[in-house]
Amino acid sequence: MDSKPNPTTLKNAQKALLSWYALYGRHHLPWRDKLAPNRAYRVLISEIMLQQTQVKAVLEHFYFPFLECFPNLCALSAANVSEVLRAWQGLGYYSRARNLHKLAQICIDNSKTSTLTFQDINNPLPCDIHLLRKLPGIGTYTAGAIACFGFDLPVSFVDSNIKRILLRLFALHSATPSLLESKAKLILNHKESFNHNQALLDLGALVCLPKSPKCKDCPLSNLCLGKENWQDFTQSKPTKTIKQTLHFGIFIRDSNIALSKSKEKLYFGLYNFPQIPPHLMQTSQKLGILKHSYTKYQLTIEIYLCPFAALDSLSIDFANKDSLEFFMRNSLESLPLSALSLKILKFLHTKGLF
Repeated sequence: MDSKPNPTTLKNAQKALLSWYALYGRHHLPWRDKLAPNRAYRVLISEIMLQQTQVKAVLEHFYFPFLECFPNLCALSAANVSEVLRAWQGLGYYSRARNLHKLAQICIDNSKTSTLTFQDINNPLPCDIHLLRKLPGIGTYTAGAIACFGFDLPVSFVDSNIKRILLRLFALHSATPSLLESKAKLILNHKESFNHNQALLDLGALVCLPKSPKCKDCPLSNLCLGKENWQDFTQSKPTKTIKQTLHFGIFIRDSNIALSKSKEKLYFGLYNFPQIPPHLMQTSQKLGILKHSYTKYQLTIEIYLCPFAALDSLSIDFANKDSLEFFMRNSLESLPLSALSLKILKFLHTKGLF
C-alpha cells in the first residue's frame, strides 16, 4: 500500500477487510459480544489475560471462571489479592493479576471523588485513552483496545499481529512504535472501528502469519507491497533460553506439607516449595526430577524428601526457613499456588506421599 493511499483505494481496502471479517472473523469470542453486560470490564479482563496467553487457553479455562468470581470492578476491588491470585492460577505472569487488582481499587477509589458520571457504578472504568494508560498494567495497545472494543471509540492501536500486517503492507524493513501507530491510524476505518480493528487482529492471527502467510486468502493482498518478499518485512526478537537446575525440599509433618509465601517479584504472594541448600540435599532422599519452563527459563527441578528434624539444624543461609507454613492437602485448594508448585504436588500424589 502506498505511504499515503488515495481515498478511493483506502475505502476499497477497508471494505474488503470488513467483508473478509464478516465471513471469516472470530465472532464467537465472548469478549466481542457488544450486547454483553459489563462490556468494557469484560474487554479489560480479556485483554489483560491475552497479553501473555493464547486465545484458546483463555477461552477454555480462565475467562469465564474469573468473571464468575469477580463479575465487575467493584467485586474485584473488594477481593483480597490472594483470592485474585488463586483465580488467576495457571495463567502465569502473575504481575498481571496483581496489577488488575490495583487497577480495580484505583478505579473504585477515583469514582468516589470524581465528578464524572459512569454508565455503571460497579464498573467505573475510564473510557479516555490517556486515563486508561495511567492505570497499572495498561500499555498503549491495551488502552486502545479497551477504548475501541469496550467503548466504541474510533481509535487505532498496534499489537504483534497488527505490527506484522503493517510491516508487510507498507514494506517496512524496520519501524518505530510511533511510525507503526501512524500507519495504523492512517488506515483506520473511523465509521467501523470496532470491526476494523477486530478484523486486523484476526487477519494477523489467521492469515498474515509469522511463517508461511496465506497471501492468496488475504483481502489486502492486492495492496500489499511486501507480499513477494514477506520474510524481509517481519521483525522478530530472538528468544534467549536460560537453563537452570533448582532443588526443592519436601517437608511433611503430621500429614501437613511445608510451603513458603514468595516475596520475590515474579511469584510475589504465591506459595511455593522451599529451595534447599546443597548440604541438605546430601542428607535427604531424592524423589525425582521434573522439567518446567516459564518465560525464557527452562528448568530442571530436583525434588528431595527432607527429614523434618533437619529444619532445626538448618544454617541461617536457608532463607525460606522462617517463612515456612504447614498445610493439610484440602486447605491447598484455597491457596494461590504457582504452576510449578501444582506440578510438584501432582508428582507427590503419584508417589503416594501427599
